[in-house]
Amino acid sequence: MSSSHAVPGSSPIAETAPLSLCAREPHVPADRLVAEMVPPPRFDSVRFDTYVPDPNQPSQTEAVRVLSDFAAGLGGAHAVGAGKRKWFGRKPAAPSGPRGVYLDGGYGVGKTHLLASLWHATPAAPELKAFGTFVELTNLVGALGFQQTVRTLSGHRLLCIDEFELDDPGDTVLVSSLLSRLVEEGVALAATSNTLPGKLGEGRFAAADFLREIQGLSAHFRPLRIDGEDYRHRGLPEAPPPYSDEEVTKAAYATPGASLDDFPSLLDHLARVHPSRYGALTDGMKAVCLTEVRPVPDQSTALRLVVLADRLYDREVPVLASGLPFDKLFSEEMLNGGYRKKYFRAISRLTALARDAKGLVAQ
Repeated sequence: MSSSHAVPGSSPIAETAPLSLCAREPHVPADRLVAEMVPPPRFDSVRFDTYVPDPNQPSQTEAVRVLSDFAAGLGGAHAVGAGKRKWFGRKPAAPSGPRGVYLDGGYGVGKTHLLASLWHATPAAPELKAFGTFVELTNLVGALGFQQTVRTLSGHRLLCIDEFELDDPGDTVLVSSLLSRLVEEGVALAATSNTLPGKLGEGRFAAADFLREIQGLSAHFRPLRIDGEDYRHRGLPEAPPPYSDEEVTKAAYATPGASLDDFPSLLDHLARVHPSRYGALTDGMKAVCLTEVRPVPDQSTALRLVVLADRLYDREVPVLASGLPFDKLFSEEMLNGGYRKKYFRAISRLTALARDAKGLVAQ
């Protein structure tokens, strides 16, 4: 059996029992939900000048130039926001020309880096810019309601949507309607698509698909093609072998700020917490330790787990687990179905976080 191993900044054995995700039922006010729509911590420091274009791919250099100009052009935008409009004043005229950019490229060419750089470069206060994934945006509408979401975001200068997804027609119509209203209010838009790892052979999510599905919004987006090779490892890396329940439990007790839950109980708990609150669910967590990992029983549960995986990945929280490896979470039927992109992304991200957790257990 492995001996205790102290991680950096920790004592060999924690004085208190681990935290529990299942013991948390966060109630997040609407203003916090919107305030947290910023680039994830792993993209805090990215900027256009930290994006290194491939000299063999001129479209990458051109993308940086176009997006830099787009950001600069937003400095004077939205002089009259929805929240500041006079009661008897006329609605501001809709801006002419495209008010949005769509980053069209394959997996691993740095689209999220560029989207976050655009957010950072736009000369507006953080509370006038929003950044979130497509799922986070639909969750925001679910938490606030459609009209309140429109009112809340209509005073923004920029809304960035990462990993735009078309696997749910209802969500696509919902977001298209929301974006149409925001464009009318003068909000600039930027979006990327969610693509599969190259190993899966489905290629990129092409601009033509995006523009067709968002229907009347297509005139508001300028497609910006970004060519290049995947800078990350193609396909899904092999998940590291799981640890024993005893090793995971011991590591949780030895790591201040770690949580410890059995996987089936966590899945049950996620059904009682709105997905828009999963970020708050992980507040202050230094590591997540899970025992008894087993296949996810149904699609509703699987989709909730995908959202949690995204929030943990955004916050770079390592995940230590016993039971089955993460590449066995989803059934073949799920991996071949309409939500397969989400499931492969969750496997990839949980696998990366499992690798990050190796240092919590003595070798």
